[in-house]
Amino acid sequence: MWDTKLRGEGQVRASVEDALLAQRGSLIGWVPICLGIGVGTYFSLGSEPEMLVMVSLCIGAVTAMICARLAPVAFAPLLVAVALVLAGIGVAKYRVTSVAAPVLNFRYYGSIEGRVVNIDRSASDAVRLTLDRVVLARKAPDRTPERVRVSLHGEQPYQRYTPGEVLILTRQLSPPAGPAEPGGFDFQRHAWFLKLGAVGYTRTPVLKLSVPDDPDIAMRLFEMRMAISRAVQQAMPGEAGAFAAAIMTGDRSGIGQETLTDLRSANLAHLLAISGLHMGLLTGFIFATVRYGLALIPGVALRWPTKKIAAVAALLVGAFYLALSGGSVSTERAYIMVAVMFVAVLLGRRALTIRAVAMAAIIVLLWQPEALVGPGFQMSFAATTALVAVFGALRRFDLSGLPRWSRPVLSVVLSSFIAGLATAPFAAAHFNQIAHYGLIANVLCVPLMGVLVMPAAVLAVCLAPFGLWGIGLWLMELGLRWILFVASTVSAREGALGHIWAPEWYVLPILSLGLLWVVLVAGRAKPAGLCLVASAAVLWAQTERPDLLVADSGALIGLESAEGRVLSKPRGNGFVAGIWLENDGAPVPQEQAAAREGLSAEGRVIRATLGNWQILQVSGKTALAGLAGCNGADVLISNQVDDVARPCAVYDIARLRNTGALALNLAPNGDLLIGSAHQIAGARPWNRHQGAVPDALRLSLAQRKRAAGATLLTHNRADQ
Repeated sequence: MWDTKLRGEGQVRASVEDALLAQRGSLIGWVPICLGIGVGTYFSLGSEPEMLVMVSLCIGAVTAMICARLAPVAFAPLLVAVALVLAGIGVAKYRVTSVAAPVLNFRYYGSIEGRVVNIDRSASDAVRLTLDRVVLARKAPDRTPERVRVSLHGEQPYQRYTPGEVLILTRQLSPPAGPAEPGGFDFQRHAWFLKLGAVGYTRTPVLKLSVPDDPDIAMRLFEMRMAISRAVQQAMPGEAGAFAAAIMTGDRSGIGQETLTDLRSANLAHLLAISGLHMGLLTGFIFATVRYGLALIPGVALRWPTKKIAAVAALLVGAFYLALSGGSVSTERAYIMVAVMFVAVLLGRRALTIRAVAMAAIIVLLWQPEALVGPGFQMSFAATTALVAVFGALRRFDLSGLPRWSRPVLSVVLSSFIAGLATAPFAAAHFNQIAHYGLIANVLCVPLMGVLVMPAAVLAVCLAPFGLWGIGLWLMELGLRWILFVASTVSAREGALGHIWAPEWYVLPILSLGLLWVVLVAGRAKPAGLCLVASAAVLWAQTERPDLLVADSGALIGLESAEGRVLSKPRGNGFVAGIWLENDGAPVPQEQAAAREGLSAEGRVIRATLGNWQILQVSGKTALAGLAGCNGADVLISNQVDDVARPCAVYDIARLRNTGALALNLAPNGDLLIGSAHQIAGARPWNRHQGAVPDALRLSLAQRKRAAGATLLTHNRADQ
């Protein structure tokens, strides 16, 4: 019997070893995956790991690497994977610590002084300034945010803002807002990595305090960028000029909201961001121009390594483009990807391989691990990985029988289809929408970006010193007007845009792992990746939205009903209301959602019913003061501070500042579960100003019945 058992164990061991050895050719692809698992684990923690924990993880990573050297060859990758996961946690922790900067922890009203370091537009189409070297009245320098962002509303007599100049204005600032709903997008975390310690707005005139003096290299590049943007928009008026300025300099402040909406509905908004497409087109055009230009000179073509010279030229131009555009996260990521590919050319390796994509992902995760949780990283690498995998597989097929003219057409259509298919689930999860005609729009526009718009931009820059850049801009305008025409036409079609509800946080990691498994794993284990993808789809389909949402201001609630989410008011808190409705997969106007049935209003008192539970939302001091007890409610929501002892669970504005937004759900047994944004986000550096992490609240229906109608509240941690 023991012999049979040993033989069985030996066969299992041999099978595992064979399966692991079969993957050795694609192991580099798992390095960024393991790093990403570590980074994702860090960001999903409910509390910040202590120093002792981090030291233990470092020791564990080193131990795993040492054991990998001593273990059998087949099992060594498993130990290396453990070390990489632990290293990912450490990298993310180091990054969070290295960008630490003061965050405002109260609402500030007074004078704001600072230097202009960025100019863009807000979602409400207002000019928005990012300021550094901030000075706030009665605020110590060591507690003053390193950067603040202010939207400019009302009449502003001084409309032209110069990079590096110091401005002074008067209005209010607030800490970066938390998630609009528990588990939603955390702007606080996003702002932390931008060193953005406060945001606000002003309706009073902005005054210029001083002009730029001895600007550093970053300010000089910023000034150059804005000067080029203004010149382009003067030479090419209208939305086409704003589009041209966006792709040439990264300045999107001139683009109107209507144009942005059309581009998003047609799945063409990616053409605005200086990302992999633009960087690839630009550097590819430079590479081809330099290489074929040198090939026309016989002496040079025969003696010099023209391919490597072209690669160096493309790298230098790409680096200048990165610096000129402001070095945003998406542009840095794009440059890293093309840099890895051109370095592969310099080393005599094939440029477009899974290895090159993996190296780019490793560099990005080590440089900016927070990029992992953003849509830009996920969509960029999803598209690139899918394109490399599919076109690599197509090399095994003989396509010589196809007509020569059909090959580039097939390549363009197939590229757009593959990239669109690979990025669709990530776009749907982050933006809750699906562009049904996105493939058609991209097939009609993306080739034009490569053969006309980007080459014309390079031509315009080359002719600018001679005063002839209008030729290049004219050619650019032809292409850009076509793209804008396609966007407006496609977005105007009925059913152009579909909407989908937001998935739970674990759906995208499972989906990503399944897709990468299909690409990287060889042998009989490959179908397991499809099972993961199917599981993610099922989990997404089973996602349930909260029964009742409460804004962190206490001024808005939203009840899920048969018609959709019912909002407590038609105006006010519009940003939060829009996010709720988008995450529901039903982004209707706020007025329409407020007109639905499901909530009862008595002046400024709104009553909602969840099963056997009554929730009351009260707006204003007068309405709150006139409330007797809880007026029969089990939960009271108020946008005012409430000092009255009441026989119900009270979430006034003071408590909501600690909990953040709320989600109320009925448990299967009829209990009411109240979860908060801060409870899910945990005690992390970017939200430490909120205070201690609140527990979830469970209101027990059984206990209330046993108390003969009296409300007995139990503060138990909910099992969510």
